[in-house]
Amino acid sequence: VGTDAYVHRISAEAKVFTRAPSEIQNSINKLLKYITWILVFAAPLQIWSQFRLNEVDNWRDSAIRAVGGLVGLVPEGLVLLTTLAFLSAALKLTREQVLVQELPAVEGLARVSVVCIDKTGTITTGNIVFEGIEILDDTDESTVRAALGALADDPAANNTLTTIGDAVHPPKDWIAGALVPFDSSRKWKANAYEGRGTWYLGAPEMLASNNEALLAQVAQHADTGRRVMLVAHSSITAPTTDLPSDLTAIAIVLLREEVREDAAETLSYFREQGVRVIVISGDNPHTVGAIARVVGLDGREPIDARTMGTTVEEISQSLQRGNVFGRVSPEQKRTVVQALQEQGEVVAMTGDGVNDALALKRADIGIAMNNGAPATKAVAQLILLDGRFSHLPSVLAEGRRVIGNVERVANLFLAKNAMSLVAIIGAAVAGIQFPILPRHMTLISTVTIGIPAFILALGPNPRRYVPGLLKRVLSFAVPAGAIAGIAVVAANAVSDDNSGTGATMAALMSFFAILFILSRPLKGWKMALLLSMIGLAVTAYVTPLGSNFFGFTHDVTLTTRSAIVGGIAMVCISGVNRVRSRWLEEKPEGSSPN
Repeated sequence: VGTDAYVHRISAEAKVFTRAPSEIQNSINKLLKYITWILVFAAPLQIWSQFRLNEVDNWRDSAIRAVGGLVGLVPEGLVLLTTLAFLSAALKLTREQVLVQELPAVEGLARVSVVCIDKTGTITTGNIVFEGIEILDDTDESTVRAALGALADDPAANNTLTTIGDAVHPPKDWIAGALVPFDSSRKWKANAYEGRGTWYLGAPEMLASNNEALLAQVAQHADTGRRVMLVAHSSITAPTTDLPSDLTAIAIVLLREEVREDAAETLSYFREQGVRVIVISGDNPHTVGAIARVVGLDGREPIDARTMGTTVEEISQSLQRGNVFGRVSPEQKRTVVQALQEQGEVVAMTGDGVNDALALKRADIGIAMNNGAPATKAVAQLILLDGRFSHLPSVLAEGRRVIGNVERVANLFLAKNAMSLVAIIGAAVAGIQFPILPRHMTLISTVTIGIPAFILALGPNPRRYVPGLLKRVLSFAVPAGAIAGIAVVAANAVSDDNSGTGATMAALMSFFAILFILSRPLKGWKMALLLSMIGLAVTAYVTPLGSNFFGFTHDVTLTTRSAIVGGIAMVCISGVNRVRSRWLEEKPEGSSPN
């Protein structure tokens, strides 16, 4: 009763807050940490190198040059665009009846390698049909129906009890006394009634574990997909959590759950995507196995969780024997998730009852039904508002889009940081002014990073998720950005230009090559994006308004030399991408982002 009740203990344990793991957030945080340390080193170097080249009365030009380099080291839009990508996915999923309670959960489902599902409410609709009663002794059926109705007359009745109550109707002359409420670990409930002894309702395996003939009869029904419950009676007047010695099996209750029409298609989709599907249910293993077969799941013999132990090691061994488990306790569900995680799997868990709350909380991604228990919805990262499991492929697709697009955006921003760092070091070593002014950096950032990154972050991207986002970003953005930085210094040197025209041209050409690589396959809107950005850059260079604002110098020799340097940089960046793609193909968890 109260805080001692099993449901309250589960709810209390589930209240501890945990955040959904996010490879994107972790990778972005690491990048920001790296960039912060780079700034600590590069800022003093840039300020010193620029101020030492000018007289005291020319400090303004030195300050402008110093700022021009430091601005390029700040990934000012990376966090914003990452958040926008998550937010756009969450808004889109809301229109598809999926409530995202934590933004990283959108990404999380795309990384999932195992989906653990509860049968009720996921494979089935949760609607239960009362099929009938089979009397096991000489008890009158009217008495059994009255007992069933009395047991179902419970203020905390779940869907099963409600269905039974609607079918047999509670009697008015049964006066209830002491009771033992239903418990997910015991799998039964008991009520004493004045002058009528105590009646029990629950799982046959728990109430009559030694009655082999009865259990064989139950198994026959369960193999057809029916749920079977046992009605039993004892003469005691004060039931406890221990079963009495005179407990007698009276009747079995036959129920059937409706299988979702789209369940087979949804589960087939996950299998095609390489995601393992495991059913962990508190119901009879034969019932769970029969329904699993209906939707095309694992054909192996279902496993009774009471035989597989409770430790992570024992459950890990059982997980190798099959994918369908019955009579799983809430604690075992959580341990199943833990065992899978310790094997390196990313686990999603679906459920609707309080007994699923612990497993949902432990899982990397918890998915609850909107008609589920409040405790279960509170710990879930995703809530299916209409209870339809078939929405999950849409979530997976959105997660892939977010991961792929954030990877593209991170490549652009980190490449700019690498370019600025190399240019700062090159200018300091060569003893020259920083080649790019702040207004030039604004042009470069706008047409090759800012606008493209915003559009790419929100665009479609069907690429499958592959682990190792940070490694892929660093392996491309750093060398590509370094080549752009070298091109900036080289263009400034060969053109003998202090206006920054040659350096800006080389930087723009380098970053258009980077944008070309990151936008592949270059079709439709991505081709239009690239061409329009090139058009903006050309307009800024050739029109009087743009040329005057940015201070460009129009000289054939300067333009030719800078274009040659930029062209060489483009070829080198393409070569780096080819080498890097081959290197990643040899790694088990790496692949090109394109």
